[in-house]
Amino acid sequence: MNLAGMGESLLQIINNAFSAFLFYKIAGFDFIVLWLLGAALFFTLALRFVNIRLFGHAIDIVRGKYDQAADSGEINHFQALCAAISGTVGLGSIAGISVAVAVGGPGAVFWVVLAGLFAMSSKYAEVVLSLSYRRIDNATSKVYGGPFHYIRHGLAEINMPVFGKYLAIVFAFFCMGGALGGGNMFQSNQSVKILVNTFHSLEDYKWIPSLLIAGSVFLVLIGSIKRVAKVTNIVTPLKGVLYICCCLLIIAVNAGEIPAALASIFSNAFSGEAAAGGLIGMLAIAFKRASFANEAGLGSAPITHAAAKTTEPVREGAVALLEPFFAAIIALMTGLTVVVTKAYVGGTLEDGVLIAARAFETVGPWFPILLTINVLIFAYGCILGWSYYGEMAWTYLFGQRGIRLYQLLFCTATFFGGIMHFGLVLDFSDLLILGMGVPNLIAVYLLTPRIIKETNSYIQRLKTGVFDKPAQPEPAPASATTARPKNKKKPAKKQK
Repeated sequence: MNLAGMGESLLQIINNAFSAFLFYKIAGFDFIVLWLLGAALFFTLALRFVNIRLFGHAIDIVRGKYDQAADSGEINHFQALCAAISGTVGLGSIAGISVAVAVGGPGAVFWVVLAGLFAMSSKYAEVVLSLSYRRIDNATSKVYGGPFHYIRHGLAEINMPVFGKYLAIVFAFFCMGGALGGGNMFQSNQSVKILVNTFHSLEDYKWIPSLLIAGSVFLVLIGSIKRVAKVTNIVTPLKGVLYICCCLLIIAVNAGEIPAALASIFSNAFSGEAAAGGLIGMLAIAFKRASFANEAGLGSAPITHAAAKTTEPVREGAVALLEPFFAAIIALMTGLTVVVTKAYVGGTLEDGVLIAARAFETVGPWFPILLTINVLIFAYGCILGWSYYGEMAWTYLFGQRGIRLYQLLFCTATFFGGIMHFGLVLDFSDLLILGMGVPNLIAVYLLTPRIIKETNSYIQRLKTGVFDKPAQPEPAPASATTARPKNKKKPAKKQK
């Protein structure tokens, strides 16, 4: 048996061991999907539609309106958002949504976007907690945050220290597994697939692009969150603008099909006639792919946001609202593109990103090259984001010991992900990444009173205009040449 075959056998064993619980069917839906969707609805209501109330404020924060040089942290709000989006918005928003439409029907687009809008509240809640319980190493100024810390220390505050300690460990193992599986293998798999589809000569040499992707990741991985943030600061805006422009061009070329496409999306959303399994089957696949695309409630993005320069947890929580919104926009663009072009017809789970490639071909035979570029940018940014998540999980479990071993394992998994079968990689990705949501959301639910208290306090101060006042600069130190005696009298005027 070759190495790829051995890796696939190992993944299958892990999938079988955990999927019985996470993917247990309840009324046709996977348990984990209902768990994440229920959280999105709960926090939207409990926080009184904070996803709408703080949306405009979030834009101002990212623009730098409330940046303070004296705030503790490692990266600014914009860098934190870019780093988190890079980890969140990967090929799940292209390949995953394409598969959702192919398997679930056009109506899946509607539910994916709607789920993303509600998921903004879940993302907000977990990031507020992440900033509330983060730890800063005074010696190195390195920030440690995320669910590891708010699960353990937050539950200790409500007299559940033992439960919090072990629940944090469970989350850390899921997070590290998700980083070594879904966070990189899914991305490298689809990157290699689109490269082979564009350059057919690579069909028998998939190991070459897999090795190049793994090597390029390692070059950044040996740095810190600051290096990851610098790279994603460039990658994230690029991948968003370029991909949306490509989708808009495809939709424009197929403008005559837009009315029929929109009609099919809305009619199928409430009928599911074209979906495998009918309406329930379509909703199940849509919500599952939406959860993977926006990662709200999973506890991944709070790890990155913990490094933001701010003393206000709610401020960074507001920034995090924009992630699921951005993911929903990308998902909408993908959905409209494959529906307008009918590229989803006949598509299967194994096709993945090739469904989007067929949509790009409607513009011209050369246009799929742009999709290849987009896929590589999306994948690379997402792998970098997840590399940091896994590193923080490793550090929480084992400290800094063996961190190079983790990095080698991460890059090795990235390599093998590129040469394995997509269906198995997709199942493994879903299992580990979505599984993070169980221990994470248990803690977030239990700590909801803290989230509500922080939110109400911040919004009240925001309304009174406290944050609009410019920060007072520190007084300059007195010197022999500039200091003025306090009681020095003015010289008497000379008598004429």
